[in-house]
Amino acid sequence: MMGNQDVKLHNFLLSPVGRRVEWALKLKGIDYEYVEEDIFNKSSLLLELNPVHKKVPVLVHGHKSIAESLIILEYIDETWKQYPLLPHHPYQRAHARFWAKVSDEKLAMGAWIALIKKGDGWEKVLKETREVMEKLEEEIKGKKFFGGDNIGYLDLALGWITCWLPVWEEIGSLQVLDPLKCPNISSWKTNFLSHPMIKDNLPPRDEMIAYCHRRIQEYHG
Repeated sequence: MMGNQDVKLHNFLLSPVGRRVEWALKLKGIDYEYVEEDIFNKSSLLLELNPVHKKVPVLVHGHKSIAESLIILEYIDETWKQYPLLPHHPYQRAHARFWAKVSDEKLAMGAWIALIKKGDGWEKVLKETREVMEKLEEEIKGKKFFGGDNIGYLDLALGWITCWLPVWEEIGSLQVLDPLKCPNISSWKTNFLSHPMIKDNLPPRDEMIAYCHRRIQEYHG
């Protein structure tokens, strides 16, 4: 690990978007201090560091705070050059950013809505979410990772598919990722989870399940 005592990550153990930042720091070999935040009782420090969104993750580097996980990934990649996350070519960089945004806004949000909501419009949401997954299937075809031979920015952005999505599917008795329709994404999942840095830094499944049940109960209040 590279010594960077002025790097702190304020995060929540079960945050899918926070986990991608942890993975990036570890892949880069950046030494950092981890600060666990209680998202149900937010600290005054977290609210001070991220006064707009008031959410984790927040990266603090040299007394300056950076919020929003995808922005943090880009900051990390631009600040520490070893193990590049984003492609070199501008078009490929833009393409990776596009799919990361689609993943968060369409795929992850759609899967979460399909989990917590039932009734009118549920089948439409699930169908649209599956369609996005099938589009991603085309993106990964012929590659080990979205980043090529190594885990990159888009792999980290999509990393929630490997561990959170199976929990959501189990709890909601639904299927977003069909291995028959998306065999390449299924292979990518295996490759991603087999990487030593990922494998040793996965969220605890039992706590993920309990957390999801809590959020669902809060939603239906």
